[in-house]
Amino acid sequence: MASVRFTVTPTKAEDLPGLSDTSPDLSSRSGARVRFGSRESVNRSDPLSEASGGLTTSATAGGGGTDTPDHSNAEQGDGNSKISSVYINNSHGVDDDDFYDRNLALFEEEMDTRPKVSSLLNRLANYTNLTQGAKEHEEAESIGEKKKTSKSPQMGTFMGVYLPCLQNIFGVILFLRLTWVVGNAGVLQALCIVFICCCCTMLTAISMSAIATNGVVPAGGSYFMISRSLGPEFGGAVGLCFYLGTTFAGAMYILGAIEILLMYIAPKAAIFESKNPDGEGAAMLNNMRVYGSICLLLMSLLVFVGVKYVNKLASIFLACVIVSIVSIYIGALVSAFKPPNFPVCMLGNRTINGHEIYDSQCGKTFLLQIQEPVERDDANVTVFYVENSTVGPTFEPTRAPAQVEKATSLWKQFCDGLELNASCDEFFKANNFSQIEGIPGLASGIISENVWSSYLSKGDVVEKGSLSSSHGLHPASTHQPYVFADITTSFTLLVGIFFPSVTGIMAGSNRSGDLKDAQRSIPIGTILAILTTSIVYLSSVVLFGACIDGVVLRDKFGDSVKGNLVVGTLAWPTPWVIVIGSFFSTCGAGLQSLTGAPRLLQAIAKDNIIPFLRVFGHGKANGEPTWALLLTALIAELGILIASLDLVAPILTMFFLMCYLFVNLACALQTLLRTPNWRPRFSYYHWTLSFLGMTICLALMFISSWYYAIVAMVIAGMIYKYIEYHGAEKEWGDGIRGLSLSAARYALLRLEEGPPHTKNWRPQLLVLLKLDEDAHVKSPRLLTFASQLKAGKGLTIVGTVVSGNFLQSYGEALAAEQTLKHLMDKERVKGFCQCIVAQKPREGISHMIQSSGLGGMKPNTVVMGWPHAWRQSEDPQAWKTFINTVRVTTAAHLALLVPKNISLFPSNSEPCTEGYIDVWWIVHDGGMLMLLPFLLRQHKVWRKCGMRIFTVAQMEDNSIQMKKDLATFLYHLRIEAEVEVVEMHDSDISAYTYERTLMMEQRSQMLRQMRLSKSDREKEAQLVKDRNSMLRLTSIGSDDDDDTDGGERDRAASGGGGGGGGSSEHHRRVQMTWTKEKTSQYRATHSGCSTPEGFRDMLSIRPDHSNVRRMHTAVKLNEVIVNKSHEARLVLLNMPGPPKNPDGDENYMEFLEVLTEGLERVLLVRGGGSEVITIYS
Repeated sequence: MASVRFTVTPTKAEDLPGLSDTSPDLSSRSGARVRFGSRESVNRSDPLSEASGGLTTSATAGGGGTDTPDHSNAEQGDGNSKISSVYINNSHGVDDDDFYDRNLALFEEEMDTRPKVSSLLNRLANYTNLTQGAKEHEEAESIGEKKKTSKSPQMGTFMGVYLPCLQNIFGVILFLRLTWVVGNAGVLQALCIVFICCCCTMLTAISMSAIATNGVVPAGGSYFMISRSLGPEFGGAVGLCFYLGTTFAGAMYILGAIEILLMYIAPKAAIFESKNPDGEGAAMLNNMRVYGSICLLLMSLLVFVGVKYVNKLASIFLACVIVSIVSIYIGALVSAFKPPNFPVCMLGNRTINGHEIYDSQCGKTFLLQIQEPVERDDANVTVFYVENSTVGPTFEPTRAPAQVEKATSLWKQFCDGLELNASCDEFFKANNFSQIEGIPGLASGIISENVWSSYLSKGDVVEKGSLSSSHGLHPASTHQPYVFADITTSFTLLVGIFFPSVTGIMAGSNRSGDLKDAQRSIPIGTILAILTTSIVYLSSVVLFGACIDGVVLRDKFGDSVKGNLVVGTLAWPTPWVIVIGSFFSTCGAGLQSLTGAPRLLQAIAKDNIIPFLRVFGHGKANGEPTWALLLTALIAELGILIASLDLVAPILTMFFLMCYLFVNLACALQTLLRTPNWRPRFSYYHWTLSFLGMTICLALMFISSWYYAIVAMVIAGMIYKYIEYHGAEKEWGDGIRGLSLSAARYALLRLEEGPPHTKNWRPQLLVLLKLDEDAHVKSPRLLTFASQLKAGKGLTIVGTVVSGNFLQSYGEALAAEQTLKHLMDKERVKGFCQCIVAQKPREGISHMIQSSGLGGMKPNTVVMGWPHAWRQSEDPQAWKTFINTVRVTTAAHLALLVPKNISLFPSNSEPCTEGYIDVWWIVHDGGMLMLLPFLLRQHKVWRKCGMRIFTVAQMEDNSIQMKKDLATFLYHLRIEAEVEVVEMHDSDISAYTYERTLMMEQRSQMLRQMRLSKSDREKEAQLVKDRNSMLRLTSIGSDDDDDTDGGERDRAASGGGGGGGGSSEHHRRVQMTWTKEKTSQYRATHSGCSTPEGFRDMLSIRPDHSNVRRMHTAVKLNEVIVNKSHEARLVLLNMPGPPKNPDGDENYMEFLEVLTEGLERVLLVRGGGSEVITIYS
């Protein structure tokens, strides 16, 4: 083999003018010069591709030739540039490109379906991150559309993942509710709440990182990951739950912003006000609804106008969040040296509402001191405040002015009047006012009081446990100026309210399409963001407990500190930093939710797995989801109408927890199933961590609100079932399919351990259907009957046999399989199709019966149709195949069901009117006759039918005792049926029976003679054809004769029973070598059938005694059955077995015909030899 030397000379990009895919002159460009040094060099031009920019390769022979940039002339250049045409026929003008794969010539015919590895790698190398959620979307949308060149993603870990996650995780709960959570739960339980929630998100982030790094994740976020890991059903259900959670999160952020606006920025902007303290809560909710709806409208318009404005504002909002959090830490450190002055007024141990102290005096009375008592000018009045003044007036000894004791504004609210002797509240009389510092500071040791929980019921007064009070059991009135708890708090409630503050961990994965290296950035950025926020939350809990007094912490709206935001009282340098910062950050989070939720809904709609959501997949020309935004705004309005932040938070907690639960489930499933495609780059995961995260998610759902959890699960379940029944079929290689495979394998191996118990026996059907020349099913009602028998349960295999050679008939087999599948869908039969190609139908059926099923899931019952008009058919193939199938099922120990007159059976849309299903139990073959009517009556078609069981008593039987025993047996079987014993008396064989038998045998003999004469004619033609050659004939006659006589040949070879001589002679006849003499001799001895004497001999035969007896039984049974069951909706009957001697096959068909004459619908039943029904539990 000649050696080849490659020399590659790269060319700079600037040396290639006009390098673009749109340039018309591709052949004039030279990208790299490759020289082949060998005795024979081949001029080869690579196929042009978009990825290579149209670079071509030129070759020179021996290194001494000149470059030939134009390859249009194939003969140009070296004379050896082309392989000699002596060896390759190039008469059709085939280009050199057709021969560059001469090393892969074996595979050239399959290049369409099995591309070369090089071209496959070329396509993979040109992969770019898709802007839409799934590759399937892009493929569907790119048809007929011009592809646009997309910018290469440039965002890194910090800007693309870390900061978006921070912005989405930090939110309204940190500023509005975390102090309240600490005050109620105490530092220890608050740390526990924060730690559990952060563990949940951390474990979910680990699972999400594993999924996100298992291949390229287009921009679809959690929905894309779950749907591609768990399948369209789970993906759609969880995707919609995540959508609802994001939408309600937008409502929660808007409510938080409005709460900050109306409580702390502009309290006078309230539209609704109530003078009655009991109505203040309702008025506040109405204000929230009005302003929240206006804010939602403005935000929706901003999102509709353009997302680019939202993205520009995002950095400003994030800066507000960071500045606010930094101010809290600085304020906490400053409070250790110089605590801020926020006094809190206390009556005993009860907290007084700062809004109700109109004169800024925390006391019962105060003194009016008059400078000049004679003139009593108001201008010269000096007020000396004496705290809790209940003693006599005090005087300055030098001036001796006049002093008057006056009641404070608080006195008016506890007493009936302003007089000092007015009747007052008992608790007011027994306790004094005092002032405490609301922010004692970091060095005060107040954390010792805030360590333990202090849960309150709705209407309870916020109290300080370390202060003493008398008459502590005296109830407080809502008309008094205390700080009251607005809702009943508990550990579980606080979990549900706090959890939304740790959501938002999906922000990085949602931007995976914009990341430079998503598989590296998503795990690092997300986990760092969760660690950062967890540290902030945990340290904030400790700082709040160490710096702020417990009564202020439990004061949700800051009433005790005159309406200041509680977390703002700790901030440095002023509370307005927190108020303004939290307001803008909350608005920004709301805008992000209203931006993300419609896109998530659009991705779900474009996947086309939920039909009624298709309209939301459309949007503006630039792809903005207009309709999805409209629906999102309407759903968010429902959350705003709830108007309470504390009621909306648990709702979105449920939806987010369910989403996180399924992310963990997806990772655990993929890990445990060891799917070959499961190869995440992120290796710090384990299935135990995923299961722990899943368990925590499930526990948090029921801890926070068990009824919300049930509602969320019901919603997800309904969506799942809807997609399962009405959604589009998608095959995404998801983990649930893998789980199904593992479960099926495990179950099949378990079933293989032993035969099924009688109690577990159920008909596993193999339905044999016949197709006509146009590939249409001849008896579709057979499948209808199978569906009624199964009532949609158990295994059903629908099979057919296509005659021919598998290599030539493979396409017909596929078409037949599709026909069966369509029919199964139409009849709603759940099962499998099997199509076998065989030279002869009987062989195909035999193979199918032997090979159908897998392990313990093999069919135990064969359903086949009755061969119609078998008497009139010249071709005996149909009924011989039928009898052969009966023999095969018997040999395989399978049950057999043969519906006769199947076209008269009811369809699934034709329920039977009231009537009876009659069972004629003649012989016991496992109890199939008892079980089948019970199964049929489970279906709506046969439900109204009653059941009657007939059995036959002979002369020696006690019919009365038989009836009792049968009734007892049915009672123990728990089957309701009428019982009747039919007595069949011994009677002489009637002339009708004799004549019927005689006619049957004469007909059989005549048909046999006719087939023999036909066979002789075919043999003569064969002799003429082969007269000049001596051939050993392996087959004489038609396929029908071969089928007819095959059993006889087998028995002749084994020396079987009566008639063996004739069979042996025929066997020798088939195997002999024919000569003229032997032909003449054979024709002389076998030509009697064509003479009149032969027919006279046939007419003079006498019927066989055994045939007469069988005919007698058939006639008598038919008389009894027709007499009793002529009006029955269905008659079930034991099917007699075929004769052991195949010579009587035609007689067997006649017996079955006589047995079922005069009956409209008959089901012939043949048991498989095992018990299928039992009286034991």
